[in-house]
Amino acid sequence: MCEQHKFFFEFDKAYNHQLIQKFEASPEHPLSEEVAPPETGVYALYQMDKLVYAGKALQTTLRRRLAEHARKIRGRENVTLDQMTCRFLVIEGSWFVRAAEDAIIHHYSPVWNLSGFGRHDPGKGRPGIRPCKWDLEFPYRKDYTRPSRASRLTP
Repeated sequence: MCEQHKFFFEFDKAYNHQLIQKFEASPEHPLSEEVAPPETGVYALYQMDKLVYAGKALQTTLRRRLAEHARKIRGRENVTLDQMTCRFLVIEGSWFVRAAEDAIIHHYSPVWNLSGFGRHDPGKGRPGIRPCKWDLEFPYRKDYTRPSRASRLTP
């Protein structure tokens, strides 16, 4: 029997294709602290209509994660919230959320995903820890006062 008679369903390709279609059909919103629901899922950030970052909200919510990004961008030079929009999909189930994030990153190759933008770095500011590429390209504004940790955990 030749290989043309064998069928193997490639679940990951089917999932990725459907996910990207649904994602691209979802509306774009201005990035803000209240833009998304308090549910798990995936999201992407756009800077002047270019997808620059994709991430997931799994141990947190879409609302909280996008609020963190909005606050981070608000305090930086060379980027403004007016330039930023986002898309998101609410997804249940940790496997599906991880698979969706992976599909979006592999499909679009967002430039900020390898820059250090989305990381939660507990060693930041310690001696010997070098700033990431994103922090160098978008340094803190001189007039910006970072919110306290307690206020950053609210949404």
